[in-house]
Amino acid sequence: MLETRLGPVCMRRRLDIEREHAAKARGREFSFLHIHNMSIKQMVIEAVLRATGTYWRGHANAGKVRLRRNDVRLPRLPKAFDGFTILHLSDLHADMSVAAMQRAAELALGLNYDLCVLTGDFRGRTHGDYKPCLEGVARLREALHTDIHAVLGNHDPLAMVPDLEALGIRVLLNESVAIERDAASIYIAGVDDAHFYHTDDVEKAAARIPEGGVKILLSHTPEIYRQASHAGFDLMLSGHTHGGQICLPGGVPVVLEADDLPRAFAAGAWRHAEMAGYTSVGAGVCLVPVRFNNPPEITLHRLVRGGF
Repeated sequence: MLETRLGPVCMRRRLDIEREHAAKARGREFSFLHIHNMSIKQMVIEAVLRATGTYWRGHANAGKVRLRRNDVRLPRLPKAFDGFTILHLSDLHADMSVAAMQRAAELALGLNYDLCVLTGDFRGRTHGDYKPCLEGVARLREALHTDIHAVLGNHDPLAMVPDLEALGIRVLLNESVAIERDAASIYIAGVDDAHFYHTDDVEKAAARIPEGGVKILLSHTPEIYRQASHAGFDLMLSGHTHGGQICLPGGVPVVLEADDLPRAFAAGAWRHAEMAGYTSVGAGVCLVPVRFNNPPEITLHRLVRGGF
């Protein structure tokens, strides 16, 4: 079933990379500078933060999730969808972001929205048992209403899909769905991870969307913004970057784990050609459970019919 949905080539590629990564994570050929070498980098960063007396302040910051609102103007939006709202959560890392998940659930409970989307990275680690993160996701799920559509991130194994869907979270694996209101429709497409696994297929995801339909793409990473724009998407919703997570004053990220991505696209609203975009800084944390000058967020997007 997953092979049919994801595509046979992407399926084989993803499973092969998952196996190779798991083997390396157990100790083989894993260099200190590799981004996914979680344990050593975590120890070094934590040691520096504790030595400077800033660790616990950053840890407290990581739980202070805020609600951001974003209006998206779409010239071709059907009149029936004018004012349609989408709750966007990303980078939950639910097993290492307990306080943030509690705060995100509190915020979500008080909101009215028409659709919820999750743009990947449900777990904290990139290998090993993913079951602990599902407990946090399940608790957050109880605070969410309406249909929920999601994509996987570079931290998420393919085996997680049935568990997420058992929670009522529909995972889009290079697929699309129609959202109907009155006699009109818009379309939500989702691609698999384009950052680490490179198993995204924008063309397949858009294949069933009729010509002229308003298309919204869910991609864990914004790094494929050019492909999304070329494919005619009207809006792209992403995460992955954490906005840097540890930033200098003014929100300037120390490091961005994204290739060939303009810094303006690393957090918040942006635009490329005719496509609107938004990159969530995420609700959770990874590697080290701290944030500096970069508060976690959940985002409420409101679609507005009209020009840019």
